[in-house]
Amino acid sequence: MKLLVDMKSPEWVQLFAQHGITAEHWVMLGNPTASDAEIMAYARDAGFAVFTHDLDFGNILAATNARGPSVIQIRTQDPTPAAVGPIVVATLHDLTMQLERGALVTIDPARARSRILPLFPISS
Repeated sequence: MKLLVDMKSPEWVQLFAQHGITAEHWVMLGNPTASDAEIMAYARDAGFAVFTHDLDFGNILAATNARGPSVIQIRTQDPTPAAVGPIVVATLHDLTMQLERGALVTIDPARARSRILPLFPISS
């Protein structure tokens, strides 16, 4: 699993590396003013899961009923590695298989939730 970090705190990349998780910060790969849709397209095409504090990425998954990329969204007032790093790392290790297949994962300080993509499967 590779993570595309779309967070203000670049320390996430270092924390992930310390725990054997490959991660790149978006500002090192693309235009810092790129739209969320552009970031999602890049992540999908390059095999990244998006790690963010922005709800728009989950909204894009819902609106497009996409099968990927996976999105991990942090829901807390303090989205820094110091505040929620341990729960994020533990959750990523626990949900690796789901994230590799396609999932929307929401993490807050009390719990983590996961939904497999697409969010609204079409019945046959």
